[in-house]
This record gives sequence, C-alpha cells and structure tokens, in this order.
Amino acid sequence: MKEPESLDRREFTLAAVLAMLSGVTITISACGGGGGSPSSPSTPAPTPTPNPTSGDKMATISANHGHTATITGAQLTAGAAVNVVLTVGDGHTHTVNLSAAEVTQIAGGTRVSKESTSEAGHSHTVTFN
Repeated sequence: MKEPESLDRREFTLAAVLAMLSGVTITISACGGGGGSPSSPSTPAPTPTPNPTSGDKMATISANHGHTATITGAQLTAGAAVNVVLTVGDGHTHTVNLSAAEVTQIAGGTRVSKESTSEAGHSHTVTFN
C-alpha cells in the first residue's frame, strides 16, 4: 500500500486556494462604502452555482469582502427583471435590482453597473460583463 503524501503548509494553502478559485473570476476594486459593524446573519435565498457553459454571468463587486453575485443563463434568456442577492459576506447580504432592459443588456454583452442595497452601513457597486 502506498504511503499517503503529506503537504507542507504552503502546498496545502496553495492547493486549497486553487480548489476554491477554480473556474471563478474574482475582481476586487477600491474600497467604497462607509464602515459599520456587520448586521446579524440572515438566511438569503440560495444563490445558484455559476456554470459558464450554461451562460451564467458572475458579477464583479467593489469593496468586496466575500460576496458573490450571479445571474443564471436561464434568467438572462428570460430577459425579465431580476433581484440578485449577493451571497453572505462578513455576516450580511445585499440585493441588486436589475430591470428587464438591464438584464437584456447583460445578456447581449453590455457592461451594466448598479449600486447594491445598503446593509451593515455600506453598499457595493456590482458590475456584470
């Protein structure tokens, strides 16, 4: 029987980070909103796991501290207004409300940026495409 391979701390950290980021693009912009302490955690609507082959689009989020936002390929195809819930980051969520016209623009490859709701004393600029 083969001995299990052991990893040092650096190799383990690198492997863990690569596993978490595989297939995901994350862009962090300069800090934006005000301070404030995180509100108590809430249970947001489940956020779909992005699937690039199905046309899902992930957002870039300014001053990010753990949030993600995704519009599914099905939502883009439908072209209706969408309320996108940013996943829990630092114990709170935000929402971005996109009109049907904005969803159609995103589906067509146009960059759309919107301000999220303000939670825990701050908001984020959420950009699709």
